[in-house]
Amino acid sequence: MNQRNTSALLARATEMATRYVKAAHERRVSPTEAALAALQNFHEPFPEAPSDPHDVLEMLDELGSPATVTTTGGRYFGFVIGGTLPAAMAANCLAAAWGQNVALRVMSPVAAELEEIAIRWTCEALGLPPDCEGGLVTGATMANFTALAAARCALLAREGWNVVENGLFGAPPIEVVAGAEVHASLLKALNMLGLGRKRIHLVDVDDQGRMRAEKLPKLLRNTIVCIQAGNVNTGAFDPAAPICGAAHAQGAWVHVDGAFGLWAAASPRYRHLMNGYEQADSWATDAHKWPNGSYDCGLAIVRSGEALRASMGLSAAYLAPGTQREPMHHTPEASRRARGVELWAALKSLGRAGLADLIERTCAHARRFADGLRAAGFAVLNEVVINQVLVTFGDAQKTQEVIRRIQDEGTCWCSGTVWQGKTAMRISVSSWATTADDVDRSLAAIVGIARATGSVT
Repeated sequence: MNQRNTSALLARATEMATRYVKAAHERRVSPTEAALAALQNFHEPFPEAPSDPHDVLEMLDELGSPATVTTTGGRYFGFVIGGTLPAAMAANCLAAAWGQNVALRVMSPVAAELEEIAIRWTCEALGLPPDCEGGLVTGATMANFTALAAARCALLAREGWNVVENGLFGAPPIEVVAGAEVHASLLKALNMLGLGRKRIHLVDVDDQGRMRAEKLPKLLRNTIVCIQAGNVNTGAFDPAAPICGAAHAQGAWVHVDGAFGLWAAASPRYRHLMNGYEQADSWATDAHKWPNGSYDCGLAIVRSGEALRASMGLSAAYLAPGTQREPMHHTPEASRRARGVELWAALKSLGRAGLADLIERTCAHARRFADGLRAAGFAVLNEVVINQVLVTFGDAQKTQEVIRRIQDEGTCWCSGTVWQGKTAMRISVSSWATTADDVDRSLAAIVGIARATGSVT
């Protein structure tokens, strides 16, 4: 490959990407059986000889594009996956061409600078303390891991134990408190940190999954209290103010798992849901969910920069740090892609007003879903406080059949779940691309399929 051939290849990739994006709004959300079957054509022995890059690209487009799930359109409502904003998508392409490693500032001054700015903007948008420090990671699981590692480091240091030097063997115990509806990603993060599930005290929750503050156990100073901003099923928020008050009175650390709900703070209409969350000690969230940045991008934000750097810092003779913020001292990874470029582009393109509108518009679409489903006679199980809707179509078997048919039919894509013993379909409205027409088309498909299966109305 020479420079001219590379330019032609990138131009062809741009043509393919543009065609895909233009068709996203009208194409079915789930791939067809034929498209899935065609993926077998990728299965071949490792080639003995080089392949022409143009042929590689053509094969990717011919076989890969039809087998994608259309999350960039407006009718994907599964797993709280936001559609990528145009500015973030374009920045992703440019950042790929730059090929930057954001471990050290000297490796990429622009990537380090934009990451720092994007984290500051996020704190401003979410009303978090201005002196927080943070890092960009792959998603909420690693954001929880990073923030909880800082918590573990800080609590043990207060007891005179250096976990970086001495590990956990013989360390003073750390207790963990979380709600009974804690998300699996937080449990995974705790497990990776050596704070196993049997050490977690689960607190009773209400019918929306909110932790009942009056049911908190006696808290000690060596405790991490994990609260939730936006339950993944109902969208509900734990009562942060009384929990933070009780925890901090005993010297405990409060961590917020806010993969998507944390962004409610950027909306004047929904900011009240976040009352008290600014009092926490650390926060984890995703920028590839509600802000609609590119995959992958999670944020770990910690009030104590010292604790974060103590738990994540590394040193070697050839890794001489500069005098400014060094990205690798704030995340588990050293070498990593410059995801801050895309986050900066997403936030820059939205601004405060655009970010608030994105949140409020998708929440309005969720209410439109809930109203339409209730009007059709189906049971909505949750208080639709933000962008999550839970609906049943009768018993578990009928509900599962409706979900299967909806996913196969292709107009939209919704996921299944079990909420406090009831099988339900979960609708997560997270994409900037979703319109009222998308909601109405999806509603018509859902109601039609549900009635065709003989579901209860």
